[in-house]
This record gives sequence, structure tokens and C-alpha cells, in this order.
Amino acid sequence: MRPYARLALILPLFLAACIPNMDRPAKAPRPGKGRPLPTAPAPRLEVVAPDIPESIPSWRAQAVEPDAVEIASSVYTVKAGDSLRSISNKTGAASEAIARVNNIPPPFVIHTGQKLKIPGGRYHLVRAGQSGIAIARAYGVDWSQVATMNQLEEPYILRTGQRLLLPSKAEVSSMTVEQRAAAFRIDIDDLITGGEPALASNEKTVKPVETPKRVLAPSVAVGEPPRFAGQFVWPLNGKILTSFGSKGNGIVSNGLDIAADRGAPIRAAADGIVAYVGTEVAGLGGLVLIRHGDGWITAYGHADAIGVSRGQAVKQGQVIARAGDDGTSDTPRLHFEMRQKRLPVDPMKYLPRS
Repeated sequence: MRPYARLALILPLFLAACIPNMDRPAKAPRPGKGRPLPTAPAPRLEVVAPDIPESIPSWRAQAVEPDAVEIASSVYTVKAGDSLRSISNKTGAASEAIARVNNIPPPFVIHTGQKLKIPGGRYHLVRAGQSGIAIARAYGVDWSQVATMNQLEEPYILRTGQRLLLPSKAEVSSMTVEQRAAAFRIDIDDLITGGEPALASNEKTVKPVETPKRVLAPSVAVGEPPRFAGQFVWPLNGKILTSFGSKGNGIVSNGLDIAADRGAPIRAAADGIVAYVGTEVAGLGGLVLIRHGDGWITAYGHADAIGVSRGQAVKQGQVIARAGDDGTSDTPRLHFEMRQKRLPVDPMKYLPRS
């Protein structure tokens, strides 16, 4: 066979090997085992102060083992040397629940020979560093429900050795799919009432830091300021896009949406302590929560950039963040809420006329 004839036979084979098969679909990348594919991009969040390191949220500081004990109702006769806490340790019921059912007011004085009703239920013993949110997730229940069941009050910081009443196993097993999913969603109320790690019974909350360069460890609890300064100012000037209250069809706005230019400064509405910085509340993007004392809390959502850190003391009018959006709204804005003892209130009633 002549050389050019042999080349004519080999050349098509060589070209076929070099040209990819366009009819064969490319393999899709495999997601991680048991990990769903993301449905939306994560909110953008920039920390303005470069010295603020990333850390895990405070509510994740300590893992929780779901080892709650379910006890029956009973009657206990007080013995010499007993206290409500020692009776709690003996019976497995929460000392606070024992005080409530027996109408024992602070300072919780009991007497030898006194017969106390012991409320039955399912109780979890709080360990050092455990947060309310982490405890609720360990049992697959909604933390806000647990906080209400236990009648928790400001500053909502659990104590090591405290017992929490939980929904029973029967209640949990009867939950709908929607209720189970809702139990794993975090909202502002959850962060307010269950975001701090538990402290020892005699341990105090940390003194506020004055600069974002010093960041609190997630195992340290942020307390309530001693008192509220007495007035609020607007965190940002702009058109009100969404007002407070019911919008029909089951939709409720817990605050105001205020139009803003992207990057516009967001200011603290009053003196306080930063209780939370993060992106864990769906639909709010970058979020800052500030405690002001006397049960007052303000929330600032849709921030693209945040310049304060958890535990930091802030002054009224101080720039704490920059306005943006969470990737779902059509324009940059600030979502602003005011809460008093967990209850959302209309900011228009407490802000200066503008």
C-alpha cells in the first residue's frame, strides 16, 4: 500500500479520537453525602472591621445529648436542709416548675414537713455552655415553645444544673412534617431567648467590650444592660416600604422595611449591647440584634456589611452596619424591628416623628 493511502486510513481515526462526543451528557458533580443541593445563594455579609475573626454562633458552643428524663407527678415532703434545687435534683423536676405549681414566690422559702406537688413531665438537665436553641434541636422541638412552657424571662440565660420542661415524646411523635421543619428554623425570638450559652449558677455575664477588635468567645454569655436610656432614634432615613402589622392572608410584618441606598449607614437606635451578628434568620440577610435594657431589643436586617461584634457596647447613633438586601428583595432596604419582652411592637409609636 502506498504511504499516502495508509495516511488516508489513519487520519480519520486520529481525528475521531481528538473530537469529544457531543451526544454524551457530561456527568453532574456529586453533592456531598446526605447534603441537599443549595436552592439559593447564601446572603452576602461583609465584616467592616477586618480584625473580627469568624467564629461559630454562641448557640452552637456546646453539643447537647438528648438524655431527658420523663417523670410522673408526685408529692414530696420537705426534709431538713432541703432547698428547691436539691428537691429538683432528687425528683428530676425543674425547681422553677415546682415553685410555680406550689405558688412559692421569690425568695422561694420552704419549710420542713411541707408537702410539695411535683409536676410530672419530660425534663432536660442543662449542662455548661448549652444553649436553648441547641437543646431544642437535640429533641426536634421548637425552642420558642420550650421558652414559653418554662416561662423564661430576661435575660434568658440558662444556668448549669437547671432543668427545662420539654414537650413529651407523644407530643413530638404526633408533630406534622411542617411542625418538624419549623422546629429547625431560627427566628429572631429564638436568638433572643435561646441564643446564649448556659452559665454556672454563680457565674456572671461578661462586661461589654468597647471595640470590635476584641471578640467574645462563643462560650461566653452576653447579658442585659442595666437600664434603658429612655428613647429611640431612627436607624436610617428613608421611605417606609412595609409598615408594622397584619397584611392579610396570614402575613404579618413584625417591623418596618425602610428604603435605602446600598451601603447607606445603619445606626443604633439607642445605647445597648450587641447580642447577635450573623445570617441565620432566613430572609433577613446580615442581621444585628441589640439589647437595650428593661427588655428592649432592636433588630436590623438586610445588612451587606456589619461593623460591630457580639458583646460590643454601642451608643445611640453609632454606625453598626451598611444597608443591602438578602438576595430576595427587589431593592436595598433596612428591616427594623423593636421588641419589648419578646413581643414585637410598632416602631412608629416609639420613634420621633419624621
